[in-house]
Amino acid sequence: MKIKFLMAGLLGVMSMTAFAQKDVKTAQSEFDKYQGLFQIQPAVAKTSLTNAKTAIDKAAADAKTSNLAQTQALKGAIYGTLADLDSTSTSAQLFSTAEEALKKAKTLDAKGEYKKVIEDGEIALSRQQFNAGVKAYQSKSYGDAYKAFDYYRNLRPDDTTALLYTGLAAYNGQNYPAAISNFSKLVTTKYSGGETIYDEVLSNAYLFNKDTVGALKAVSEGVAKYPNSAKLRKKEIEISLQSGKSKEVLDKVLAAINNDPKNASLYYYAGLVYSQTADGAAAKAKATKVAADKAAANATKTESYTKAADMYKKALAIDPNYFEANLNLGYVLLAPAIETFNAANNLPGNAASQKQYDGLMAKASGQFDVAKPYLVKAVELQPKNPDALANLITYYKGKKDDANVAKYNKLLNELK
Repeated sequence: MKIKFLMAGLLGVMSMTAFAQKDVKTAQSEFDKYQGLFQIQPAVAKTSLTNAKTAIDKAAADAKTSNLAQTQALKGAIYGTLADLDSTSTSAQLFSTAEEALKKAKTLDAKGEYKKVIEDGEIALSRQQFNAGVKAYQSKSYGDAYKAFDYYRNLRPDDTTALLYTGLAAYNGQNYPAAISNFSKLVTTKYSGGETIYDEVLSNAYLFNKDTVGALKAVSEGVAKYPNSAKLRKKEIEISLQSGKSKEVLDKVLAAINNDPKNASLYYYAGLVYSQTADGAAAKAKATKVAADKAAANATKTESYTKAADMYKKALAIDPNYFEANLNLGYVLLAPAIETFNAANNLPGNAASQKQYDGLMAKASGQFDVAKPYLVKAVELQPKNPDALANLITYYKGKKDDANVAKYNKLLNELK
């Protein structure tokens, strides 16, 4: 009798456990149906998802099945999917429940039997966070967007979109260390927009973080990867000058010219270094009141503008239609003309100064004419470029040609 009673008890336990496990099987079956139907029969799929939730709630509430890896994995996947589909305030609770269940499932699933179900849950959670991040970003809540995108990125660390969006949210939220971290990883992937990342955000994130060394290193790395990128070369030059490393970047460009003497872009970049050096010297000459310092700065300015013009001319000898070289050569040739023109107009307006005035204006007129071919060519190449139009307007002002000043001002204003 005792044996029969014991057998009956065991059978009872087995039956009750089997009944409880039936809920797990039902949850799995209904969730499988949902996954198979949600794109083609969304209404039917929704019913299956509801049935899956009902079944998994029963299984999770039963002590006999609540600590099964399959139960927790399914609970995470089902609740994660519900959170992803829910746009109301209850989504947060669904998300939290799913996250907790998936954490338990990973601990319980030592053999990895339910890895696929766990991954389904994580995909749902990552998708929910991605969408939440997009909404936050669009509303300019960059801190919230960063948290959501970073969650998505942690679940999908090799996803270039995750790195890009997380980096952009951090950048716009002025979380520059996080932006640098994400963009630095992004440029090591096969992401197609690497050139833009180096130029527009990674190097700038370093600069905003007051790290010019890091900025220069990043943009130089970009130049090495994209040697034909004009914008990266320009950025490298700009940051080098800010860092007091104009000689280093100039030496780098001149060495490249020696290796590739028919490359018009390299001469343009060398000209750009000299141009910006001249502009810096001009600003210094204007700011200082010390005569010796002013003279030294003016000498550097004149020498650098001359060298810049020489480099731009070499670029144009190779490619006469090189827009940037025409534009910048016109600019550096305008600089002395403007200086002479202003010197004439700053003379006292009396008879004693008339001869000097006439001489300076004649000199300025000749200097303006030297610049004209390049100014006109730049506008011909890009008639809607505001810088090209502005430079040509300056020429006509120097020549006191009011008709052409009005003509090109009209064109420039139409661009605004």
